[in-house]
Amino acid sequence: MIETHAISRTYKMGNQTVNALQSISISINKGEYVAFMGPSGSGKSTLMNIVGCLDTPTSGTYMLNNKLVSEMTENELADTRNKEIGFVFQTFNLLPRASALENVALPLIYAGYSKSEREDMAMQALENVSLADRYHHKPNELSGGQRQRVAIARALVNNPSIILADEPTGNLDTKTSYDIMNLFQELHDKGNTIIMVTHEDDIAHYAHRIIRLRDGLIEWDRKNDNVNRAKVAVAVNS
Repeated sequence: MIETHAISRTYKMGNQTVNALQSISISINKGEYVAFMGPSGSGKSTLMNIVGCLDTPTSGTYMLNNKLVSEMTENELADTRNKEIGFVFQTFNLLPRASALENVALPLIYAGYSKSEREDMAMQALENVSLADRYHHKPNELSGGQRQRVAIARALVNNPSIILADEPTGNLDTKTSYDIMNLFQELHDKGNTIIMVTHEDDIAHYAHRIIRLRDGLIEWDRKNDNVNRAKVAVAVNS
């Protein structure tokens, strides 16, 4: 599904050149649950932005669903971001004056669905994250965990092939963080491909594979044999 070969990303900051990524080669298969982790400045968010077609590598190649991303037009990239990738952000990125239902339905407007279709699909997505009873509430009427659930429902509404989550628990308390991670585990159990960015070791260990970055390089890439499923269940039920 995802394959990068020797991708690098450099930035110019004044007279300095910053090597955010250096010759990164990874393969992620359909149905995997992967965490990109590492300290601030390690390159994990830059890698996620490239995987999510929000940024382009300075060198190297990126194949997404057997398509060479560098050969896509702007319209094809926009279509891919809207239909193939669901984004979940640390800051939720919800429209403050729109209801939960309207926020979730937003990607469907660009996909060309009718209003009734958008409402039906958005309501189903809210039901999938146990938030259908709050469909008419605006973000300021929801808790942090509920707002993140709305953001996850919005990411799921187009039935994307990949869910990208950038520090999805960064603005949440510990119990709510475990609740959200339990939801991600449920989504993975249903067959969703999930890629998560985090700097927190305990959150990374909810993923089934961890790729640790440091200074723009892969420090290690390994299967996680100690997935934190039990800890989530205890936290949610406490």
